[in-house]
Amino acid sequence: MAIKLNAEIRGRVGKGAARGIRKNKNIPAVVYGEKKAPVAIELNGRDFEMLLQTPSLRTKLFEIDTANGHEDAMLMDIQYHPVNDTVVHVDFKRIDVKKPVNVSVPVEVVNVETSKGLKMGGVLNFAVRKVALRGLVHDIPEKITIDLTNLNIGDSVHGSDLVLPAGVELGLHQAELAFATIGGKMPDETPAAAAATTAAPATAEAKK
Repeated sequence: MAIKLNAEIRGRVGKGAARGIRKNKNIPAVVYGEKKAPVAIELNGRDFEMLLQTPSLRTKLFEIDTANGHEDAMLMDIQYHPVNDTVVHVDFKRIDVKKPVNVSVPVEVVNVETSKGLKMGGVLNFAVRKVALRGLVHDIPEKITIDLTNLNIGDSVHGSDLVLPAGVELGLHQAELAFATIGGKMPDETPAAAAATTAAPATAEAKK
């Protein structure tokens, strides 16, 4: 779902102008890309700070309306103050919603408690926690999940095993990455099974 933003066009740019905007509790920003001139804008500081609570903000389409018209864009960078951690500048990149975009989304493991391998004493190695995807911005998911339920000790989930939405494909060099592995050794045989295996040759020998 797109995020709608109303923004003001900045009449002046530069450090002095940016400080004035921040003094008024707003945030200087820029929209660039798609072979068009950059547009300097000013965001409502309180509204944007609230937006930061939105999961996977960098995978969202931003519909930015200004006095100069409408911009479709994605969030590219947020700069923070080094001391008080407030937002001091935001970069947006224009996109064509009819063309695929390249983004990274988080990977999450589910059903840890019911995983066969973990219940047998295996150890989860969750090595790669983001995956590069390519697709139309409206098709990109907020995250990709890995279901551990049926994974046994020694099993791995590679990029090629991930379940992706229709129209979305892996980015370059993602297919062979091992995102999650259950390591460890298979449990030893039970005492009863081991005893039966040992007794079998002895019984056969006695019948000779």
